[in-house]
Amino acid sequence: MADPSSYRPKPGQIPDSPGVYKFRDEHRRVIYVGKAKNLRQRVANYFQDLANLHPRTRTMVTTAASVEWTVVSTEVEALQLEYSWIKEFDPRFNVKYRDDKSYPYLAVTLNEEFPRVQVMRGAKKKGVRYFGPYGHAWAIRETVDLMLRVFPVRTCSAGVFKNAARTGRPCLLGYIGKCSAPCVGRVTPEEHRELAEDFCDFMAGRTGTYIRRLEKDMMQAAEEMEYERAARLRDDAEALKRAMEKSAVVLADATDADLIAVAEDELEAALQIFHVRGGRVRGQRGWVTDKVEAVDTSGLVEHALQQLYGEERGDAVPKEVLVPALPEDTEAVSQWLAERRGSQVSLRIPQRGDKKDLMVTVQRNAQQALGLHKTKRASDLTTRSRALEEIAEALGLDTAPLRIECYDISHLQGDDVVASMVVFEDGLARKSEYRRFQIKGFEGQDDVRSMHEVIGRRFKRYLQDKERTGEWEEQPADAPAAEPAATGPVPAAAPAAEDGEPREDDGRPKRFAYPPQLVVVDGGQPQVAAARRALDELGIDDIAVCGLAKRLEEVWLPGDDDPVVLPRSSEGLYLLQRVRDEAHRFAITYQRAKRAKRIRSSPLDDVPGLGETRKQALIKHFGSVKKLRQATIDEICEVPGIGRRTAESVAVALASTAPAAPAVNTATGEIIEEDDGGSS
Repeated sequence: MADPSSYRPKPGQIPDSPGVYKFRDEHRRVIYVGKAKNLRQRVANYFQDLANLHPRTRTMVTTAASVEWTVVSTEVEALQLEYSWIKEFDPRFNVKYRDDKSYPYLAVTLNEEFPRVQVMRGAKKKGVRYFGPYGHAWAIRETVDLMLRVFPVRTCSAGVFKNAARTGRPCLLGYIGKCSAPCVGRVTPEEHRELAEDFCDFMAGRTGTYIRRLEKDMMQAAEEMEYERAARLRDDAEALKRAMEKSAVVLADATDADLIAVAEDELEAALQIFHVRGGRVRGQRGWVTDKVEAVDTSGLVEHALQQLYGEERGDAVPKEVLVPALPEDTEAVSQWLAERRGSQVSLRIPQRGDKKDLMVTVQRNAQQALGLHKTKRASDLTTRSRALEEIAEALGLDTAPLRIECYDISHLQGDDVVASMVVFEDGLARKSEYRRFQIKGFEGQDDVRSMHEVIGRRFKRYLQDKERTGEWEEQPADAPAAEPAATGPVPAAAPAAEDGEPREDDGRPKRFAYPPQLVVVDGGQPQVAAARRALDELGIDDIAVCGLAKRLEEVWLPGDDDPVVLPRSSEGLYLLQRVRDEAHRFAITYQRAKRAKRIRSSPLDDVPGLGETRKQALIKHFGSVKKLRQATIDEICEVPGIGRRTAESVAVALASTAPAAPAVNTATGEIIEEDDGGSS
């Protein structure tokens, strides 16, 4: 636990301007980001008597090891920079909302030549118009099915569209009138785009215009005694009315607004958002968060606004945002919203009338969501805490191992030897920090030696980071120099900087910068001893090591002749099994991928300067590697794009590679002629 006075800025050092500040821990990770109208006043509040601080604030300042700040011109700039840094650094002590499920949207791909209507989930894409979110995907499909009578927009995938264009025959929807069939030229791209834009206008709430137009055309057709056309227009109008009825009218004045309600207790908070467009509820979503910082309702609302509109522009930000409590700096937040929308945005608390009544409904939904979330998560939180406590007690650790790393070795009869490293924090997998290793220190099968190499390489990188940041001054006299490994691990995610080294002092997660409290290896005594020896050689003695043997699920500790046997019903054993199984899954997935890549290899892979296109051209010209191997240099030169120097390189590469033994039909003894398509 750090003493905040050890890194407290000197009096007068902090400016009294608007700005954003960052607290970092001892590993230089950004753990908290905040903004302030007056940096001097706000930051000074963190360095008062610890007894006067909120418990969560006290935990943050004692976890931190330094504080720094950036001065900006206005409070709006501070709001924007705070949002950007929270998104970039993912600080552990900032409130971060997470969706309680993946909501589907109705999307219109206006960025394509022939826009498509479809259901989409996940991150929003540029050039796509979104409506929703909806509670269920089937609700979207029902609405779209009704509207395709009037707006026959393309709904098919790219593959179906191309196939129809190639054959000249539209799909079933084209035959039954629910698609204008642009694939076969029934409408021009311009006419189809106009249909898609009309569809978007209707979904955006401009419904009356289209229904009145259909009813007018229906009456005109009836007067002209075109009764079949009049009946079709009548059915179209009824279909649009049924589509509108699926979203009930809640505000009579055709309001465009988002309503946000908060339900909270001491530990968690739940938000519900109703998206009202044209007076109708067009979408609903919910968020939940742990209250990891000292934050009140207004602070929760401000964080929600940042996350909800931080990536939005234009009409995606409504004219009106109704909230249960105004942010601390309402003027700055309102100005920020207005800049994102491009026009004025009203941010206020509803006081009376229909909007206040609807806010009560949203609030009731938030309360129900919080209750449901706590019911589902209570056992999960309790179980994870108990599992970590049981592991600490069984292994004799001083504290619960909040970060656990597990290593596994995988190979196939000594070939393609690889290793995996998986990370669990607070009992949950942290997949962004998984890593993969290739074993290149020796050839053949030796799990113990492989484990020693992997642990050594991983913690050499850790010591390098400590030395680079000044956290580690000197090594023990008998420890080897921590030089970069000749063949570093292949990152599974979170790429390093362009030079392959961890980024320095920017607060982002680094490849090997953070030590675990517990290292788990897949194996028994030999593997545990190898891991402990690797750590000892590096002078690391504050990281616990254990192994989990598959046969009897025994836990082995370094130097012990007998294993630790945890009860079969133990939550601690179950967590160790999950960690071990995840490491095994990650390792074997990588090993299979490497093996498949090796099996698909070709002698042509070793020809310098010969890319995939020219390799395929050679195989297509000669039919197989065997026939290419029999060709002369002049014959190889006949392939378009192959010069004489390349042809000579190809001939040399194939000549130096012995052809594979011929396949034999074991029933007849007949030699099967080779006729491969690129491997030999």
